[in-house]
Amino acid sequence: MKISPPNDGLHYQSGFCNDFATEALPGALPATQNSPQKAPYGLYAEQLSGTAFTAPRAHNRRSWLYRIRPGAMHHAFEKLDQPLLASGPFNQVDTPPNQLRWNPQPIPADDQPTDFIDGLITVAGNGDAAAQVGIAIHLYVANRSMHDRFFYDADGELLIVPQQGRLLARTELGVLEASPGEILVIPRGVRFCVELPDGVARGYICENYGAAFQLPELGPIGANGLANVRDFQAPVATYEEREGDFQLLAKFGGRLWAARIDHSPLDVVAWHGNYTPYKYDLSRFNTINTVSFDHPDPSIFTVLTSPSDTAGTANVDFVIFPPRWMVAEHTFRPPWFHRNVMSEYMGLIHGAYDAKADGFTPGGGSLHNCMSGHGPDAATFDKASNAELAPHRIDNTMAFMFESRYVIHPTRYALATPHLQKDYLQCWHGLKKNFNGQP
Repeated sequence: MKISPPNDGLHYQSGFCNDFATEALPGALPATQNSPQKAPYGLYAEQLSGTAFTAPRAHNRRSWLYRIRPGAMHHAFEKLDQPLLASGPFNQVDTPPNQLRWNPQPIPADDQPTDFIDGLITVAGNGDAAAQVGIAIHLYVANRSMHDRFFYDADGELLIVPQQGRLLARTELGVLEASPGEILVIPRGVRFCVELPDGVARGYICENYGAAFQLPELGPIGANGLANVRDFQAPVATYEEREGDFQLLAKFGGRLWAARIDHSPLDVVAWHGNYTPYKYDLSRFNTINTVSFDHPDPSIFTVLTSPSDTAGTANVDFVIFPPRWMVAEHTFRPPWFHRNVMSEYMGLIHGAYDAKADGFTPGGGSLHNCMSGHGPDAATFDKASNAELAPHRIDNTMAFMFESRYVIHPTRYALATPHLQKDYLQCWHGLKKNFNGQP
């Protein structure tokens, strides 16, 4: 067995969708694509394409891999049953317009060994993987590393949001570690396995069937702000030369499949291109907010977006609510009550969310679908409406939102699980009538 080089966190390349070139052995990366006739070290050349060959240059994503064995070498796939993993179309049950909220999914017990793939649970989604539109929202809970198992998702790219425990993702293109407060994006088709440095892990996943995530346009904000290109990190080439009786898992057509493979597929010795996994530290987000009055739209907190065919209306946006100052005049109240054509799934990484007094806990989630009213609960409204008019810092918090133009349909499991809060709607029942007919 050979694994080279060790990942010590010092070799990351910065940038977002830039063209990278990296090699684990000197000279493993050919200087040009047609010279020499044979790849160095007896490697195989393989192109991994994340877009159609003829996609416009600015949107074209592909990487050239120089690997010990080509990706075609494995046995036949057979369907693997995993009843809690689902893909679109999401029509298992009727979708109610009710506001929904869930408690955190518990970590499996010690006598139930569960790795990252075994612990996937689909809670909601929309669109259709086959049509390459929409998303699926999964939770993951795990208490063991993936041993001799590797996985790729042919249906969509994975935006992984750790909430508890670090994830060490060993991918074909190198190694990335993500802690709570960071995100990890694995492109469609990239093979990887997940180790758990802390022994257990829990978090959220947005499986994006649509256009690949990209940075949002800044518009009137200008050249600087929100997520900066240089803060995204891509891995360097790190290969495994390992043989044995392994399992290659694939999510394809909404189903999970398994094939035997006699070597580690993480055997890329060198690569170049712009189709790569990447990570981002959410604390580096440059938060934009008002310095005069009122609350800007939450779109100012967008980290990544998957655009649709309608300008400004996303297949899915990834939005965060980080620590920040609130300095607005005459506006020390929580954000306005709201009904939205976009549908919103929210999660909480740590701390408390400023629009809810209780009930929304780290690892939990909420769903406010198209035109379903939502906003601060009664206790938060009363507290914020009577707060001293002085600058106020919201601290010790990190909430996020997957926001989609399409209705987000809960799965049968999500509507039947005991983790669904049956009394969520009561958080607004305490809002008393204040109207007195006077200006």
